[in-house]
Amino acid sequence: MTSFSTRAPWAWPASLAAGFVMVALSGCDQKQQAAAPVPGPAPEVSIVTVREQPIPYVRDLPGRVAPLRIAEVRSRVSGLVVKRTFEQGSLVKEGDVLYKIDPAPFVVELQSAEAVLARTEAAQVLAGQQADRLEQLLSRQTASQAQYDAAYASQKQAQAEVAGAKASRDKARLNLGYTDVRAPISGRIGRALLTEGTLVEQGATSNLATIQQLDPIYVDITQSVGELNKLRRDLASGELSRLSGDTANVHLIMDDGSLYGSAGKLLFSDVTADPSTGQVTLRVLFPNPHDELFPGMYVRARIKQGIDFDAIAVPQQSIQRTNDGKAEVWVVREDEKVMLQPVEVGPVVDNQWVIREGLKAGDRVVVEGVQKITAGQQVKAVELHPAGHETGTKPRDTDGAEATPATQNAAQVR
Repeated sequence: MTSFSTRAPWAWPASLAAGFVMVALSGCDQKQQAAAPVPGPAPEVSIVTVREQPIPYVRDLPGRVAPLRIAEVRSRVSGLVVKRTFEQGSLVKEGDVLYKIDPAPFVVELQSAEAVLARTEAAQVLAGQQADRLEQLLSRQTASQAQYDAAYASQKQAQAEVAGAKASRDKARLNLGYTDVRAPISGRIGRALLTEGTLVEQGATSNLATIQQLDPIYVDITQSVGELNKLRRDLASGELSRLSGDTANVHLIMDDGSLYGSAGKLLFSDVTADPSTGQVTLRVLFPNPHDELFPGMYVRARIKQGIDFDAIAVPQQSIQRTNDGKAEVWVVREDEKVMLQPVEVGPVVDNQWVIREGLKAGDRVVVEGVQKITAGQQVKAVELHPAGHETGTKPRDTDGAEATPATQNAAQVR
C-alpha cells in the first residue's frame, strides 16, 4: 500500500494517453488501407505475332472490254440486195452467206466473157495451124522467113488473147460469186444495217453488218506510267518477284461487286503512253463462253503484277488512325506493356493490311481489346487464331476466283 502511494501523480495518466494515441494511429492506418484501391488483374488482349509471308502485289485498275476480232461486212460488187439470210444477233461462221445481191447482171457478164474466150481460142487454133504450115514450107524453102515470122507472131498474139479472155471469164465468175455476201470471220453478228431492195455500190463506205468475235475477249486496262515504272524498279531490285509466264493473274470485278468466273492472262503492255492522261494500256485475254462480257463494257480489273515473298501484314482491325489520318498499331513489348507504333500501310490483301514500314517479324500486335488499354499499361497477351486459318499461315492464292482479292488505294500507297 505504501509503494502505491509513493508513485508520481502524473505517471498513470501518461500511460493512458500513450495507449490512446496508439489506438488512434492504428485506426487511421486501417482507414487508409480501406480507402486505397486494390490493383486489378492486367486486361486481356488478343494479339498476332507478325511474320514474313508471301503476299501478291495487286492493283485494281479500270478497263474496257474489246472484241478479239471485228469485221465489217461489205459488198464487193454493186447491185440490188434481194435477200438477207442471217438472224440479227446470232452466231455466224466464216463463209456463211449473209446477203444475196441480184445475180442476173453478173450471169450475163460471165456468159459474154465465156463467148469471147471461145472466139479467141478458135483464133488461136487457126494461128497455130498457119504457123505450123509455114514452118514446113520454110524447111522446103518454098516460103520466106518473113512469112513464117508473121505467122509465128500471129500465133503468140492469139495465145495472149486467149489468156486475156480467160482472165475476163474468171473475173466475171468471181463477181458472180461475190453476189453472195459471206461472213469474213466467225463470231456474233449485230443488227442488219441494210434491208432488201437497197442498192449497194462497190467500195461504198457504208457496211451491211458488223461481226465481232467475243470468245475469248480482250479487256484493255490502263495504269499510270509512274506506277508501272515503280513496279519495274521493284522487280528489277528484287523487292518483288516476277510471276510465272503461264499464270492467269487478272480477275474482273463486275457491277455488283462479284468476281467474274474465269481469270485472265496479261498479254502485253503498250509501248506508248496517252499524252492526255499519262497512262499506258495493258491488254488481258479472258474466256467468254457465256457472252457475259460485251464490247465497250466498263469493268474493274484486279491484276496481280508480282509477289513480295517477305512481306508483313496485320489484320485490318488492328490498324488505328490518328486525328490526321496516320496509321498506328498497339504493340506488346517484352515487358508485357503496350505502346503505340506508327506504321506505313500498303494494300489490303486477304483482309490484311500490308505494312510497308514500322513493324518487323516477331512484333506482337494487338488485334482485339484496344478499348481496354492505355500506353504503358501491362496486359495479358493471348495469341489470336482467326477462324479458317492459323496466325502466320500463307494467304490464299488470288489466282482462284474464290479467293478474297487485294484492293489498293493510291493515296494509301503513296
